[in-house]
Amino acid sequence: MAQYAILIYAPTPGDWMEAPPEELEAHGAYGGQIEEMGGKIVSALALQASSTATTVRGNSVIDGPFTETKEVLGGVTVIEARDLDHALEIAKKCPATWRGSVEVRPLMG
Repeated sequence: MAQYAILIYAPTPGDWMEAPPEELEAHGAYGGQIEEMGGKIVSALALQASSTATTVRGNSVIDGPFTETKEVLGGVTVIEARDLDHALEIAKKCPATWRGSVEVRPLMG
C-alpha cells in the first residue's frame, strides 16, 4: 500500500480550540473510520498554534508564519491506502472538512 499525507487546515489559527463537542468527537472517531475503510494510520500529529511558528526564508529567520494563506495548517495524518482514490475517500471522512479543508499528497519513496 502507498503512503499519503492528509494535511489538515483550519480557517483560523485557534479555530479547533472553539470546535463544537460533536466535531471533536468526530475527530476522535476518524481513526477508526480509516481502519474500517481498509486504510492504516502511520502517524497522526497535531501542530502547535501558528503563532509558535518560525519561518526560514533564504538566510533570514522570522518569528511567525508569514505565508499568505486563508487557512492555517493544524495537523498531519500519514496513512496507508491502496491508491490515490482510496486516500481521497478516507480524506473525505475527515471532520476538518466541516469548516476547513484537507489536502492529500502522496509521499515520496
